[in-house]
Amino acid sequence: MTTPSETKFDRRMIEALVCPVTQTQLTYDADKQELLSKAANLAFPIRDGIPVMLVDEARKIED
Repeated sequence: MTTPSETKFDRRMIEALVCPVTQTQLTYDADKQELLSKAANLAFPIRDGIPVMLVDEARKIED
């Protein structure tokens, strides 16, 4: 049985998802379990294998 931290993200999903702010491509950070929008400087969390694409839940990326 897998625990939530062991749940894998389906990388094929990246092709279908875009940043909700800029409508640009996202990149996957496997170590932090986040989808990154470099255009919006936001990191969207992936929880239990599900991307949380809410701006309120995103972390600001520092340059």
